[in-house]
Amino acid sequence: MTRSPRILIVRTDRIGDLVLSTPAIRAVRACYPNGYLAALVQPATRPLLDGHPALDDLFVLDKQGRHHGWAGMRRLADDLRARRFDLALILHTTTRVVLLTWLAGIPRRVGYARRLGWLLTDPHPYEKRFGARHELDYTLDLVRAAGIPADDRTLEIAWSPAGQGVVAQWLAQAGVGPADRLILLHPGASCRSKRWPPARFAAVADRLAAAGARVAVFAGPGDEGLAREVQRQARTPVLMPPAPFTLAELPWLLKRAQGLISNDSGPVHVASAAGTPVVAVFGRWGGGLSPTRWGPTGPRSAVLHHDVGCRPCLAHRCRIGFICLDAVTVDEVVAAAERVMA
Repeated sequence: MTRSPRILIVRTDRIGDLVLSTPAIRAVRACYPNGYLAALVQPATRPLLDGHPALDDLFVLDKQGRHHGWAGMRRLADDLRARRFDLALILHTTTRVVLLTWLAGIPRRVGYARRLGWLLTDPHPYEKRFGARHELDYTLDLVRAAGIPADDRTLEIAWSPAGQGVVAQWLAQAGVGPADRLILLHPGASCRSKRWPPARFAAVADRLAAAGARVAVFAGPGDEGLAREVQRQARTPVLMPPAPFTLAELPWLLKRAQGLISNDSGPVHVASAAGTPVVAVFGRWGGGLSPTRWGPTGPRSAVLHHDVGCRPCLAHRCRIGFICLDAVTVDEVVAAAERVMA
């Protein structure tokens, strides 16, 4: 490639996946400081990269709206074609995005040899399902497969000044002062097999409050009921925002906190990017599902996970009541929080 190539990084799945791909963005920019670098994401995760210092442009794949159906796909492909990209790094290979980059006429397409792998110019073996390494490292492997050095594992997201103001206003209204030790709880997750019981989060809240912390619980859209259940079952006051924070706001809340206790979910990785200590509760076992692949990457973090012997792990189809989650105790979580948040 030239010294100023035009490169598109594609990551259209979930929050944590995108955050764990930000070292790839940094690596490409470090290699080509004068290149044109853009990313393609889904609408929900756009705020995490909107204004990112390493990006020149940001595209959104809105498959439920403007880019729905074949006509919508061609519309986005035409937009991308007009940018004359030299290379597409497809960090999460789906049929849609492989076809999209091909339709956009991007001459070099690097991705995983799975769905429509024959349309890639550089298919890379798909080993993520084995979970032998972290998702972040699998992502950097793909960057290296394109001939780009990639060793820095630092997470870097965008920071919205407007989001900072919203969080500061809520904290002030909630009576949380600069000297208060704020610990956040996140009981939500994308799958039942990843959700530690709200009653145990509530018990953790009581223990942390007794030690002098201000405790707040939050959840994303659709999981507010879990947060309210934690608040209801706690014997001590637990703060909760009136509505879910957006992804332009949530990083500022996590940055302000002294720690996050969460299920295996996107906020774990946003907190790591913010430099906030994390205790992450994992349940399910299995190569591609385990904390080896999805655990927090920050230096002050802890993973609580018990292999209860299920072979295979059926994840959300579990028939024995998610005993792996039940195996994680309140005492363990509190002890881990005291250790990493000291």
